[in-house]
Amino acid sequence: MTLSNMKKFWLSLILASPMLLQMVLMPFHWQLPAYNWIALITTTLIMLISALPYWKSAWAAFKHHNANMNTLVAVGTSVAYFYSLFAMATGREVYFESAALVTVFVLLGDALEERMHHRASNALGKLLNLQVKEAEVLRQGQYRKIPLEEVQVNDLIRVRPGEKVPVDGVVTSGTTSVNESMITGESMPVGKKTGDQVIGSTINTDGTITFRATKIGKDTALAQIVDLVKKAQTSHAPIQNLTDKISRIFVPAVLIAAILTFVIWNVFLGASAVSAMLFAVSVIVIACPCALGLATPTALMVGTGRSAKMGVLIKNGQALEEVNHVKTVIFDKTGTITAGKPVVTDVVGTNQTQVLAIAASLEESSEHPLATAIVSKVKAGKIAYPKAENFRNIEGKGVTALVNDQPAIVGSDRLLADYQISDKLKKKMTTLQEAAKTVVLVGLAGQIIGLIAIQDTPKPMAAQAIADLKARGLTTVMLTGDNQRVAQAIGQQVGIDQVIAGVLPNEKADHVKAFQQTGKVAFVGDGVNDAPALTVADVGIAMGSGTDIAIESGEIVLIQNDLLGVVRALDIAKKTFNRIKLNLFWAFIYNLIGIPISAGILVGIGLQLSPELAGLAMAFSSVSVVTSSLLLNKTKIAGEHQLSKQSVITN
Repeated sequence: MTLSNMKKFWLSLILASPMLLQMVLMPFHWQLPAYNWIALITTTLIMLISALPYWKSAWAAFKHHNANMNTLVAVGTSVAYFYSLFAMATGREVYFESAALVTVFVLLGDALEERMHHRASNALGKLLNLQVKEAEVLRQGQYRKIPLEEVQVNDLIRVRPGEKVPVDGVVTSGTTSVNESMITGESMPVGKKTGDQVIGSTINTDGTITFRATKIGKDTALAQIVDLVKKAQTSHAPIQNLTDKISRIFVPAVLIAAILTFVIWNVFLGASAVSAMLFAVSVIVIACPCALGLATPTALMVGTGRSAKMGVLIKNGQALEEVNHVKTVIFDKTGTITAGKPVVTDVVGTNQTQVLAIAASLEESSEHPLATAIVSKVKAGKIAYPKAENFRNIEGKGVTALVNDQPAIVGSDRLLADYQISDKLKKKMTTLQEAAKTVVLVGLAGQIIGLIAIQDTPKPMAAQAIADLKARGLTTVMLTGDNQRVAQAIGQQVGIDQVIAGVLPNEKADHVKAFQQTGKVAFVGDGVNDAPALTVADVGIAMGSGTDIAIESGEIVLIQNDLLGVVRALDIAKKTFNRIKLNLFWAFIYNLIGIPISAGILVGIGLQLSPELAGLAMAFSSVSVVTSSLLLNKTKIAGEHQLSKQSVITN
């Protein structure tokens, strides 16, 4: 059976208790009966149970002509242990307590790190445990409860009021409200009707619905969230590479320093070989760079876990580090800054019903958001429209077809070059565009007969998010394929620094590259056409409501469809990275101060560190780094108070 580091620590501490007691009794010149034999037996057990893994790791590194953190632990404890064996055999004073207590205190640091990993895993595991164990599935004409693992894609599942949605799917019948706060952070229940998506493990509040399963097992939204956070917590930030390089140089340097310490004390200062050895062992033990090794992974683990609670999934440590150098944040418009659900606001023309009917005839089969808005308007008004024939796409302008044997066209203002339009309609078109509305021109028999104005309004918190980013000294840019007037109006509403309109999908990545000439760039988007830009950007931030390819391309995913998530993502990433740098600073300062003291530089004023005290000090340095990382959970993050009380990842 393999013992955890925490169990090894407690077991080793119990075994070391006689030596601790002897250290307490020493000032009174008392000694435990048969102390040397007790120390030999208990220290040997500690070496076999707890120190052996450090020795094995050090030996493996040595065989590859390398050295690691465990090299210092192995050398320090083995020197103290084997010298004590020699001393006991020759009647000299033993120092088993140095080997034993150094191992105990090193284990304390490792145990704390292991506990942090365990807590992070538990927090994520609790999410998966929220899944129901059974689902009520339609089988052979009847609804039957079956184990969750037997549910298949396309199964019809019934969920009653108060029950949890078993897996992800699309509602096929019924209406209800679903509490999705555990996934999205949205405090209010979300209404669901036929065609709406439901997320596994969310709570159905007030109606019975039937839905068709679309994602099961590891493909569900919940499972993917957990997987993303796990990957982020085990990833390495580039700064970790610097730490690893320093450790490879640092360990041999410390061993050389320990040898020099022994030589100086024994040869030049006249100290006994035993005293010189203790100084050397103290140098080795206190220099063990455990705190250095904990500095990055502990902060990364806490930071990514904290961000997940706020609906921000940081996929890897590299993204977290890159965020700190971002100078420009570029946004897609539709679905990112705006709601992405445009509606018809104005219909202009002598015969408005005819204008809408012709537009609906041509747009009925299109899935474009503007086409959807027009068709929805016509259906809501119960307007009949004829069937169009002979469809033909006019690149960059619109679509044409025959309606009642007459050529009809629907498209953008680029049609003006080919079709006649009255001055009145042209003036009205300009007015609507200046009001941040997209204008669709409707033509019949070579003449523009009307206009349909469609507007996609900014998201509620877009302006505040942009203002917060600008307050942090970041330049904000909006890229859109929409026309300049509409784009400029939206940009003014939310306070964007620079608006670039008329951008084709394949040009977005080129614009990102252009801005990268002046500094690191973060790109925020949600659509398929945003994937290249998300990939090219130094930091890709994908809206969780976006397409699968956009989410896959982004390095940071915002579960909530809320632009304040961008601010939260930047803040937690910066604070996490700054905490890593703070941890590294203190780890280096600790060694810078501790090594000379352990070498005996302050013996003249009565300050000396024995190997066991050096081990305790080293353990405290690890504790301080872990504590520093845990304080990330208490740091203030912009916009966090606006999240619901039930977070995305719960402890």
